[in-house]
Amino acid sequence: MRSAQFAIGDVVRHRLFPFRGVVFDVDPQFANTEEWWLSIPERIRPHKDQPFYHVLAENEQSYYTAYVSEQNLLPDAHNGPVGHPDAAQVFEGFDGTRYKVKAEIASKAN
Repeated sequence: MRSAQFAIGDVVRHRLFPFRGVVFDVDPQFANTEEWWLSIPERIRPHKDQPFYHVLAENEQSYYTAYVSEQNLLPDAHNGPVGHPDAAQVFEGFDGTRYKVKAEIASKAN
């Protein structure tokens, strides 16, 4: 198992699809359902043996939560903060590089 390239609070964008967001959780390897994985077209289906990220995602039409493999993410902090309304529930704010997890949430995780 390899280490995750991205961390909670990192701003990322999808390599193939037009959305970006902020990472709010990391799975060291695939931890979703087989049905979800098989629903991805085989030609773009990611390998399971890599980190997967829970992302507060946004595109031009909506806000949502995405589950994305590491191979499909790129860093995107240079494009500024995300507008996802749930980001304020998890993070204190964007410092120009990344989001900082709220203290009360960070202490629950430890």
